[in-house]
Amino acid sequence: MTDKYVVGVDFGTLSGRALVVRVRDGAELGTAVTEYRHGVIDRTLPASGAALPPDWALQDPEDYLEVLRDAVPAAVAAAGVDPGEIIGLGTDFTACTVLPTLADGTPLCRVPRYADRPHAYPKLWKHHAAQDQADRITAVAHERDEPWIGRYGGRISAEWEFAKGLQLLEEDPEIYAATARFIEAADWIVWRLTGVETRNVCTAGYKGIHQDGHRPGPDYLAALHPGFTGFVAKLDHPLSPLGARAGGLSAEAAAWTGLRPGIAVAVGNVDAHVTAPAARAVADGRMLAVMGTSTCHVMNSDRLAEVPGMCGVVDGGIVTGSWGYEAGQSGVGDIFAWFVASSLPRSYAERAAALGLDPHEHLTELAARQRVGEHGLVALDWHNGNRSVLVDHDLSGVIVGLTLATTPEDVYRALLEATAFGTRTIIDAFEGAGVPVRELIVAGGLLKNELLMQIYADVTRLPLSVLESGQGPALGAAIHAAVAADCHPDVRAASDAMGRVRRAAYLPDPDRAAAYDALYAEYRLLHDHFGRGGNDVLHRLRRIRNEARKEGTR
Repeated sequence: MTDKYVVGVDFGTLSGRALVVRVRDGAELGTAVTEYRHGVIDRTLPASGAALPPDWALQDPEDYLEVLRDAVPAAVAAAGVDPGEIIGLGTDFTACTVLPTLADGTPLCRVPRYADRPHAYPKLWKHHAAQDQADRITAVAHERDEPWIGRYGGRISAEWEFAKGLQLLEEDPEIYAATARFIEAADWIVWRLTGVETRNVCTAGYKGIHQDGHRPGPDYLAALHPGFTGFVAKLDHPLSPLGARAGGLSAEAAAWTGLRPGIAVAVGNVDAHVTAPAARAVADGRMLAVMGTSTCHVMNSDRLAEVPGMCGVVDGGIVTGSWGYEAGQSGVGDIFAWFVASSLPRSYAERAAALGLDPHEHLTELAARQRVGEHGLVALDWHNGNRSVLVDHDLSGVIVGLTLATTPEDVYRALLEATAFGTRTIIDAFEGAGVPVRELIVAGGLLKNELLMQIYADVTRLPLSVLESGQGPALGAAIHAAVAADCHPDVRAASDAMGRVRRAAYLPDPDRAAAYDALYAEYRLLHDHFGRGGNDVLHRLRRIRNEARKEGTR
């Protein structure tokens, strides 16, 4: 038989990547990356130059279309594959990245009279300015005993659709009224590819409070705001299972990508969830941590449980036929990057350059020489807030134990360890709710840091497996494209054929694990003290900062 190929496109935080994959075995044949021209819009709005308030994070949807026009043809050319042999296209997106559109899918920021309105733009997953709305959504749900709140660990995140939608209504009611469709970027890009609106079960369940066939009712929405009762109408649409065919590639999108019109386009998906089949992490009890700027933890189980602080549990949220769980950490790689960019002495950067290393590699080498606990530090990994298990994006980072003898490599290692402690906190929550975690599988850009991987194995006391691909989400999107094109019967079968993983690449060392148990106990004391009401100083400092910044923009 003639080989057939599919393309996976991964829309990340700063760039989009296209990957050409062979259907029968998952061989990766060509890839290309397009950096977003506007990146993350978090300081000023390009259209007007107006300063954005604190905790905002927007994007420009034109950047997404440039990925289709540039990265897809470049990846196909790099693969040396005849475009006529490509039979399917799959995509994944960060989430919750959501945008307001007209009824035909036109983003409101592309309507000239709204171009200078920040609320007309896509709100990126790390837009955290809706925390007040999220807190009210949670409080009212508990007051009314809404049955769905337990499916989200008892708290609704500021990152999700309802919090961002309520913020839109309260801060720019004109844009809210003009919004015919409030849609995840994961679904919007599929709309642009096919010309047909679809909605996927994954984002609807995890980010859009869709459970057991329903979303929150009008009485609940009215309790939040009288004008919010029509919000669900901006979301509602029949939901499609993951791996389904959303439609055929439109003539317009075929011209952008250089692919044949009519080929299968898979239903939209989320970057972490789509990676699970790429890493062969679809069996029960295998927790996948997709580690990059942030970390998303996803796992399948045959049982339904309410895990405190989880992002959600959704029937078919990862693969059809299983309950899919999600948790996460709002900052991981971003924390390490912040430290290097803001706090690393010039002498360290110069020394790293002289050794032919980047600063992260140099700091990792120095940190790897230390024994567990040698730096005398414990850090809280909340520099971008806490997604799980506290679900509070107004929290901030903490480092305890600093002295005049503390070195940059001490702090760097403490930050690496803090993110591992955050993951262990999530695992403990799952275990405590009766959802066992038997294996930790890592994907994403951070798996190349061997010290970090060993720290995670030691801290969690779990065998740590790694995805044997540097393009996990794009490979996962390609796997879903192969299913949508009827080349494999379902996502599980496609995962077996096209996924790849190195099992037990890192094993916990008993002595280091015991030493980390002691440090983890200190982490949990700090975690609960600053995160569960022992001392509200982090919230007070956030309010002081925000007020000062607002004064500076007046």
